[in-house]
Amino acid sequence: MAYFGVQARDDRARGHGAFKAMIACLGGQDGPGHQDHFRYVDAEGYDNWIAAAYWLDPAVFERWNARADVKGWWESPDRLNDGVGYFREIMQPRMEQFETAYSSPEHLEGVGLIMKGVSEEVQEHGYWGAMRDRIPLSQTDIMSPAGQLDVLSGAASAGGRVRIRGHENLTVIRSGQDWMSSQGAELGTYLDEMEPSLRAGMDFLRDEGAPVGCYCNRYVRHIDADGNPINKSFGFSYWRSLAHLERWAESHPAHLSIFITFLRVVPQLENLHLYHEVSVFDADAQTYEYINCHPRTGLLRDAQGPG
Repeated sequence: MAYFGVQARDDRARGHGAFKAMIACLGGQDGPGHQDHFRYVDAEGYDNWIAAAYWLDPAVFERWNARADVKGWWESPDRLNDGVGYFREIMQPRMEQFETAYSSPEHLEGVGLIMKGVSEEVQEHGYWGAMRDRIPLSQTDIMSPAGQLDVLSGAASAGGRVRIRGHENLTVIRSGQDWMSSQGAELGTYLDEMEPSLRAGMDFLRDEGAPVGCYCNRYVRHIDADGNPINKSFGFSYWRSLAHLERWAESHPAHLSIFITFLRVVPQLENLHLYHEVSVFDADAQTYEYINCHPRTGLLRDAQGPG
């Protein structure tokens, strides 16, 4: 799974144009089995256009990543002079480090769209700790974090190219909602009651997440080929560990507000579809690169090293 992004401020046309040029690389031989496109405005006021891409086979991804046009585009000196920022955040979980769940088997998203099938309804659901129980590795490993985010090259304060190494058991969650089928009173309930509570929690993690172990949070809206918003969104965030994510979900007021609001209004949201995917990663299964991005982009804020 990989997130490819373009970042721009005060020049939306240039940013979206650069994004279309970047995602052209995702086509062709050995490209991803599925990709989503979305937009996000970060805390610094920068527009971010991002593609989430999924490969079922790591070897296919490696062939794609080594393609001359892909490698040449990312490594070209032109990327330093395009007037926008670029980033790529690439992660390869082992199957035992991963879980995903959906409110309806007919409405899959993300990695579910490249998997070869779905299970029957799981029993590990509806209680605090279910997320951990659905990760196979949890049967034998507590998945504690080790190490830190390290700057391998470059300096966030200096711009240019910055490469970061992740640490053991860094955790990522993508949690989404699809209200495309909601209409009338149901749509009003979602937009007027559920979404503001969700947004407040996502903004908390974006702006104040560091003390609770959240490195980065983006609350994004899906877009079509022309950049127009679609009625689907998700938050995706990077955490120090699964335990940090669990503690926030179980006890922090910012998440409990989302949870309580959801329980109150869910009987009125019959056409709302929900899902999430959670992974933990080996340190050497993570690649993060930022080009001319501001110092609070992604994992730049918390990486240890020069600048």
